[in-house]
Amino acid sequence: MKAIHRTRLALSVAGMLATCPLPGHAGDKPLWEVGLGVGAVSFPAYRGSDQSSQFVLPTPYVTYHGRFLKADRQGVRGQLFESDRVDLTISAALSPPAPSRRIRAREGMPDLDANFEVGPELDLTLWRSADRERLLRLYLPLRVAHTLTRDVQNIGWVFHPKLNLDLRDVPGLERWNVGLQAGPLFGDRRQHQYFYGVDPAFATAERPTYRASGGYAGMQYLAAVSRRFDRYWIGAFLRYDNLRGASFADSPLVRTRDYWAGGIAVSWILGESSTRVSVDD
Repeated sequence: MKAIHRTRLALSVAGMLATCPLPGHAGDKPLWEVGLGVGAVSFPAYRGSDQSSQFVLPTPYVTYHGRFLKADRQGVRGQLFESDRVDLTISAALSPPAPSRRIRAREGMPDLDANFEVGPELDLTLWRSADRERLLRLYLPLRVAHTLTRDVQNIGWVFHPKLNLDLRDVPGLERWNVGLQAGPLFGDRRQHQYFYGVDPAFATAERPTYRASGGYAGMQYLAAVSRRFDRYWIGAFLRYDNLRGASFADSPLVRTRDYWAGGIAVSWILGESSTRVSVDD
């Protein structure tokens, strides 16, 4: 079981680093690239936890620029529709497990399993400079979440609209790509109950019974940088979450209403396709 959890965590960390807004240059690129690297991340056990974990893990590096299937800085997705200003895709996300025995607030409660989210995402290009060095987009992902367990469990849906600003001409960082992102999160009752609900069987004097409701789930802000060198890639991100006003903010499992998370990764490019395709990032 420990090996399985490590595998899920490695994939989740890779997903976290891959889905940060790490812009790349448009133009002629290989159809696919593969590589392997190492990443270090620090993040809370769950949003609102006052306990953080630090991990150093291998992180696979994969890009694919097919007509339908794409794997790049926005994660793995299927391109359903694309125009000059509007993209409709299928997006996905991963989250690592959180064993309750390691979390004081959840002591004696069921573990939080690794989970994945999948669903449609509408991307709108709101503005871009003539040279495409600056790009402002609105991402509208709506995803359904399931646990990564033998008996897959539906744990609700998540809606995370966010503004994303890509900058490729920041003074002093001319060869680096900078991404800034901000937006609120929303979830249904099942999603919030899974993370923040306390059933009567697990209630204590310090952890009373709590039934979560759906709705607003706080704000999230993220900054990221990346640079592709000849044979390797480096990227890093810093994320700030604020849960003030969230529908579950009064849960006894919410021990802090704001926190920071971050990570850095280096990947070496091991191979690439000889076929070149035109990519408009």
